[in-house]
Amino acid sequence: MAGSGKLRQSWNKYNLYNLSRAEAQTTLHKTFYQQKWAAKSITRSYHGETIREKQWNRMFRSSVRSVVPMDYEYLARHDGSEQAAGRGSGADTPPERTVKPYPRTPYLNMVYAPMERRLDTAVFRALFASSTRQARQFVVHGYVKVNGKKMIYPGYQLNPGDMFQVDPDRVMFATGAPKDSTERRAGRRYKTKAANNQKPAADDSSAEAERSESSESRSNPPPAPNAEATQEEQAKKEKETKESLQNLLQRAKELLSTPSTSLTAKRKQDLRAFQRTVRRTLSRPNSLSTDSLDDQLEEITARMTAVSAPLPPPEPAPANTPTDLPTLSTPSLNAQLTTLTPDQLRVLRRALIEARENPVDLSKPYATPWRPREFMSAFAFVPRYLEVHQRVCAAVYIRHPVARPGLAEVPTPFPLETNSLAHNWYLRRR
Repeated sequence: MAGSGKLRQSWNKYNLYNLSRAEAQTTLHKTFYQQKWAAKSITRSYHGETIREKQWNRMFRSSVRSVVPMDYEYLARHDGSEQAAGRGSGADTPPERTVKPYPRTPYLNMVYAPMERRLDTAVFRALFASSTRQARQFVVHGYVKVNGKKMIYPGYQLNPGDMFQVDPDRVMFATGAPKDSTERRAGRRYKTKAANNQKPAADDSSAEAERSESSESRSNPPPAPNAEATQEEQAKKEKETKESLQNLLQRAKELLSTPSTSLTAKRKQDLRAFQRTVRRTLSRPNSLSTDSLDDQLEEITARMTAVSAPLPPPEPAPANTPTDLPTLSTPSLNAQLTTLTPDQLRVLRRALIEARENPVDLSKPYATPWRPREFMSAFAFVPRYLEVHQRVCAAVYIRHPVARPGLAEVPTPFPLETNSLAHNWYLRRR
């Protein structure tokens, strides 16, 4: 379109910028043929950019699916003969028979309706991918199933009632925020450490097998020292400490999400600095210590008390029973729970649940805890012909898109005039 780059089916921020600057194409000093060709060019760059023109010519249909609203009560009372009553006699239409005019139906915005049946386009429309190219990649790599069977053809034509499902990890990667440089570096270190831990284990197993064979031949007892138990205990302790730090990080986020009147600017800065400290500690597993963890917990508890101080004192409640307290990883953390009020325990329990459902995982290819990617809200809509279940990453293609008064169900950023010229271009080629 005039004054901007080509528009694509993508959540990219540059594409959003082009959408904001899009203008209707100029027809001044252009022949009708040039207008049709320009309209075809800019619309095809958005609808099916990965599809060859020859293939689209075979898919194009000049007919358009549409629906017309009809007054069923009026149709039940009359058989149609009243339409000709008094014709030519100058009789006026009674006020009770005046029908409210419906808005115009944008039929020609349905030019690219056949594209919406493609599997890769449907995956993009269901918000399971950030672009049609990424949706196509998911299909080709085998991450998409149609009616329970793997489908590797992006051009598969969906029929009404078909259900397609995408691998949840791929969806979270496509729609989640990408990692920043610090998170990517921590992820590489985590993978390197995991690979190094697996390699000594394999070497130890092979060495143990050789020693067992030699001991059998010599009928000697097997060699004594074995450090696997010590390594397992150390790994278990490190994992527990990591989980405790993740819980503290979620608790700090919970405090920052409170209303601005309950937290001063200085306290918010301290909490953000605390979050950065915990993230750095999580990215360096060797630097974890239980003593510093206890100090951090006391600091968090003090901040919780400071936040709840302006509030009126709560009513006396019965002593906390073991069933009311959330279970933490170390005895020192559980001991600190007895100093919290019921309101603070409720907030802490909710934070622990969120940490369990959306944890920090350095092995994932996207930023964790998961959060939506930037600029997603401008594209986050689902067409009427799809029924999407986001929890299981599945959707049903209910019916083919149709045109109705004032609305065409095929999402398009182009005005009706541009789509009309593109439709005329393909009509001439039939």
